Amino acid sequence: MSDNSERNLDFEWIDNPERIGERLFTFDGERIFNLFRDYPYELTEDQKKIFDEANPYWAEFFKDRT
Repeated sequence: MSDNSERNLDFEWIDNPERIGERLFTFDGERIFNLFRDYPYELTEDQKKIFDEANPYWAEFFKDRT
């Protein structure tokens, strides 16, 4: 039996060829984050952990934002 209060968080980059340099991503397919504007401020603790594990380069790049 699954618990509906827990969401399965999967990280996914979103490609938008019309916007050069924009880095968008999502965890649930509904809410879309902008890497440069939202990381890490708009992410939950779990989302940040998932993002950092999937993207060590960006986690290091933005380490001063924590």
